[in-house]
Amino acid sequence: MPSLLSNRLAQRMLRPAFSLVEQRMERVTTAFQTDLDALHHEVADLRRRQYGLSLLLDRAGRDGDRMPTATQIDTLVREVAAVTGRDRDHARREVTVAYRHLVAVEALGTGGLAGTLSDVCGRLAAVPQLAPPNGEVLEIGTGHGLFAAALRRMLHRGGVEARLTVVDPLADAPDRAELIRGNLALGGADGAGTARLVRGDFARPEIRAQLADRHYGIVVVNTPQDGPRHDLEQAAALAAPDALILVMSTDRSRADSLRPAGRIAQTRYLRTAPAHTDTLA
Repeated sequence: MPSLLSNRLAQRMLRPAFSLVEQRMERVTTAFQTDLDALHHEVADLRRRQYGLSLLLDRAGRDGDRMPTATQIDTLVREVAAVTGRDRDHARREVTVAYRHLVAVEALGTGGLAGTLSDVCGRLAAVPQLAPPNGEVLEIGTGHGLFAAALRRMLHRGGVEARLTVVDPLADAPDRAELIRGNLALGGADGAGTARLVRGDFARPEIRAQLADRHYGIVVVNTPQDGPRHDLEQAAALAAPDALILVMSTDRSRADSLRPAGRIAQTRYLRTAPAHTDTLA
């Protein structure tokens, strides 16, 4: 039996249907090609943007990249809320602002800011919310002064005018003092002018005596990569009542005069005794 499609009469009768199918296929193909072309343009544009963002936020010159994931930020928000006692919406706003400050000081400053994104943003977001007793800030050991500058900006945003004291041996680069002072100026108006840079090893009694003219509401203990850990009791002795002391969680040294306030990322948060008590609860 000859095929129906080879029959001339059948072909003549089906020609309108074939034409309709061809027209519809052409429209579908054209629409698909248009969508495909648009997708190619979007991908090319995303690649250009991604390259620009990577120049600003990748790990070159840093301890890690500055491009957070949603999971990373969600975890950080939960930890900040738990330590500060604030609701998660508030914690998310503070974490977002802290991230912007981190990116800003690293973009404008010289050198890098040590620490992971979660750890640095956690410190910047949590400290102002923990109500330090005063604005005296002591940073024991520093890289390039960028964290102190960012912390001063976050404290200012919370209504606290910080006075910075940074103590560091500065043994590896004698000219690093001027670099640090330049970075501290990123902390805001007269940021470098209100900062004190003490050259020396915190473990030395004469250096601690030089620092003892103030009672610090915030003490940041940066654990050295080499050498002995800093003595937390010595740091606590310089702190005001109910002061905050921040120390890396990898530093397992203890101080009986301090009570834990929580942990965010790689940092433990400790407090000294309040002024009205002699012992810790």
